[in-house]
Amino acid sequence: LYVTDSSGSNDPVKQQLEKKPHRVVRLEDTNGDGVFDKGVVFADKLMFPEGSMWHDGSLYVSAAPVIWKLTDTDEDGVADKREEWLDAKTLTGCANDLHGPYVGLDGWIYWCKGAFAKQTYDLPDGKALETRAAHIFRRRPEGGFVEPVMTGGMDNPVEVAFTPEGERIFTTTFFQHPGGGKRDGLVHAIYGGVYGKVHDVIDDHKKTGDLLPVLTHLGAAAPCGLIRYESEVFGKEYQDNLFACLFNLHKVTRHQLTPKGATYEPKDSDFLTSDSNDFHPTDVIEDADGSLLVIDTGGWYKLCCPTSQLWKPDLLGAIYRIRRADASKVNDPRGLKIAWGNASTEDLAKMLADQRPAVVHRAIQTLRKKSDADQLLGKLLRADSSAAVKRNAIWALTGRTDGTGRLSPSSASVRVALKDANASVRHTAIHSVSVAKDKDAEPELLSLLKDSDPQARRAAAEALGRVGSAETVPVLLTAAGSLTSAAGSSIPDRVQEHSIIYALIEIDAPSATRQGLESENHFTKRAALIALDQMDNGKLDAKTVAPLLSSADPVLKETANWIVSHRRAWGGDLAEFFAAKLNDKNLSEPEARELERQLATLAAAEPIQELLVKSAADEKLPTANRLVALHAMAQAHPKETPASWTELIARLAGHGEGDLAGPAVAAASSFSFKRLPEDLKTALFTAAHNERLSEETRLQALAVASPGAELDDTLFRFVRENLTSEKSLSIRNSASAILTKAKLNQEQSLALCENIKMAGPLELSHLLGAFENSTSELVGTTLISSLKESRGLSGLHPDRIKQTLAKYPEPVKEQGRAVAAMLDEDLAKQAAHLDALLPRIKGGDIRRGQALFNSQKAACASCHQIGYLGGNLGPDLTRIGQVRTERDLLEAIVYPSASFVRSFEPVIVRTKGGDEYSGVLRKDAVDEVVLGTGPGADVRIARNDVEETRPGKISVMPQGFAEQLRQDELADLIAFLEANR
Repeated sequence: LYVTDSSGSNDPVKQQLEKKPHRVVRLEDTNGDGVFDKGVVFADKLMFPEGSMWHDGSLYVSAAPVIWKLTDTDEDGVADKREEWLDAKTLTGCANDLHGPYVGLDGWIYWCKGAFAKQTYDLPDGKALETRAAHIFRRRPEGGFVEPVMTGGMDNPVEVAFTPEGERIFTTTFFQHPGGGKRDGLVHAIYGGVYGKVHDVIDDHKKTGDLLPVLTHLGAAAPCGLIRYESEVFGKEYQDNLFACLFNLHKVTRHQLTPKGATYEPKDSDFLTSDSNDFHPTDVIEDADGSLLVIDTGGWYKLCCPTSQLWKPDLLGAIYRIRRADASKVNDPRGLKIAWGNASTEDLAKMLADQRPAVVHRAIQTLRKKSDADQLLGKLLRADSSAAVKRNAIWALTGRTDGTGRLSPSSASVRVALKDANASVRHTAIHSVSVAKDKDAEPELLSLLKDSDPQARRAAAEALGRVGSAETVPVLLTAAGSLTSAAGSSIPDRVQEHSIIYALIEIDAPSATRQGLESENHFTKRAALIALDQMDNGKLDAKTVAPLLSSADPVLKETANWIVSHRRAWGGDLAEFFAAKLNDKNLSEPEARELERQLATLAAAEPIQELLVKSAADEKLPTANRLVALHAMAQAHPKETPASWTELIARLAGHGEGDLAGPAVAAASSFSFKRLPEDLKTALFTAAHNERLSEETRLQALAVASPGAELDDTLFRFVRENLTSEKSLSIRNSASAILTKAKLNQEQSLALCENIKMAGPLELSHLLGAFENSTSELVGTTLISSLKESRGLSGLHPDRIKQTLAKYPEPVKEQGRAVAAMLDEDLAKQAAHLDALLPRIKGGDIRRGQALFNSQKAACASCHQIGYLGGNLGPDLTRIGQVRTERDLLEAIVYPSASFVRSFEPVIVRTKGGDEYSGVLRKDAVDEVVLGTGPGADVRIARNDVEETRPGKISVMPQGFAEQLRQDELADLIAFLEANR
């Protein structure tokens, strides 16, 4: 057994990489008792190793950015030959650039890319793939070009397992943005598929409609190791089941896959669980005797891991072996007694029926090198052999190379298997001719598009796309038309449809594909539309798609909407169509929301911009129609806000016209300006003074208009009134943000010190921002006096005080340091505080805790979601009780800046104008950065205005939250959170 070993290092990543302390250890069970009793260092001085695979006499090890091929040429147990099998050339902070490698049944080597770092590869067609997305890649063992298999917006695809037919199943983190208890997943990697989460890294990749679905949701599980169990030792009911390691949830799960349409339906259950929160399974391996080995890292690992924030090197890892108690002993499980060097082709062929998986795999690998194997294996495929033997024979015929190392085409024997009576054998043969791009198999593949088995039909479409013949396009279009809608949807079997459309895209024959637009079958027409849309030279135009946007056929309407959603350049061509829609006085609510999204997508086009202004200003239109135009403006986020928009918004906001003033102010808050136009600024101040408008609208108007501006006494008094504890947290935060950005005079700053005394921990940190630009010693000393009396002081982070007083005279800073010292508890004191607090929060009431979670007092739901309700500024808490211990939860409430959940780390963005914004990174795109700074509050910063981005140290959740809760309330809240599983 070869184990990658971190050597227990927990230095910062950079230091780890410079020292390169990592290694691979070779373990042996010398006496056959199932326990590894001998170990040697097989290879050392590696980067952080994250996977190893033994294949054909060498050990392949992923140690980002390189996959190494390590060979022991002198058989002394130590690798003396090192080769860079692949250099991916990227290495990021969480080291998730590279996972694997994994050898497929087809003889290709697969690996996973997770980090959104740009990589470039040469493709088989001579083009270059430049990508930041997540991927599963594959490559032949002898090297050569790289093929992408799957593309995704997920953070970290980790491990790949293969079904008996060669289909790829993988585990991944962040398949979707956390919510409703969902995050990570088990996924069927369809060739050419693009998967979640929604992220700009997948924008430039070919798609076949909406992103492909997950097989099963795992929650915040941090899945890693994955295998297909091949043996019958546990019982036939376990054979071909998947086993997955869930790092965060301290367990190994079992997944029984049943074919469903062109994909699978998993039955999920726990296989091995531990009540220790420091049990972290990272890999599961089937040993040759049918037992399972489970690798537990112990407690040292904490890199980018939200549930493993404390380094615990004293909690050792282990390798556990799981056996079935009544299992018979497998004799010579690895076939070590077989004289492999003397085995004939006939002997090797007989081993394909062996019950020992290790023997079968070695026989397959050896047969691939036998030049006389084709004829004998062909006989097996034509004989009355079992499905398993025929599959093994196909794999032995797959991935063979000629004398120059080039991949050989499929043999006639494999093509015979395309007509086998067994669907699993046909499916396997299709995979074989697909990876070989065997054009001679095209007639059989065309017939298989009508196969009784949907998995074979899907695989046949995939293979036809890889072969790439334009003559097959009409048959593929007909196959698309034969699909039926999935239950509850107007769209057919999404997975099967994907492979048909992707084949059309790969074949890239626009003229032949365009014939599908004439079809009366809506699925055929949909396939042609999407394929033409995605082809580089498909020449699909707006004139073709526009009439379908209002089609009575839901399939074609949905397809047209999907195409328009990413065709921003079509705005001008579609302006006339949308003008008619905006003039429809009978718009339903769903139609209005759909129209808003479409117009926002196309708003970069000047004709659409003009249409929105005209419609929003048209007093003859119903208010609902004018609101559609305003809402579309608010959602559009153009790089430069059109002058006509600001003029209209200024007029509507300033006049306080009916129901339009509020939406006009909301639109203004979403606009991006290098400098706020004076007419809009004046109008927003007018709206802020308008007492007929809601407090939310008036505050929103001030939030846009006040940065750097003076507030008159009326407005200053209005904002201060909204700082009181009777107001909601979002209102208080909005008021604090306004005062932070406004230019306050000394009198106003002194008056605001009174609010500091009354501010709770949830708003105190925000409110201090209003004092950062003052240099008055009087203001500074008054502020410090107020801080000492503040009920929220104990919840303030010491760094926040230092930051606030940075520009004040030295005497003020000295007083501030004394206050900060009172708050500056070290980690030991924090731990002692938690230890003392833990016994006093036992026996909380779950129902009271739920009420508190949703109350204005705690305001947890304003930032956190449970199920489908709540905010999304902080992590989803639907299953938090599965992931975090009672102590973890207490620490997160009392010391929220002690650790940060992945993807919710605070970030500080400094603009070229000198402004700094702190929050959670919502969007990091080519054109803009979006920070979530508070409940319902986002800051949008143009990319070209960003001077610096750096990690923050202070959580968006303010420290001291626990201070505003009674001890019994804290116990209730933790009891409720623990119950969320």
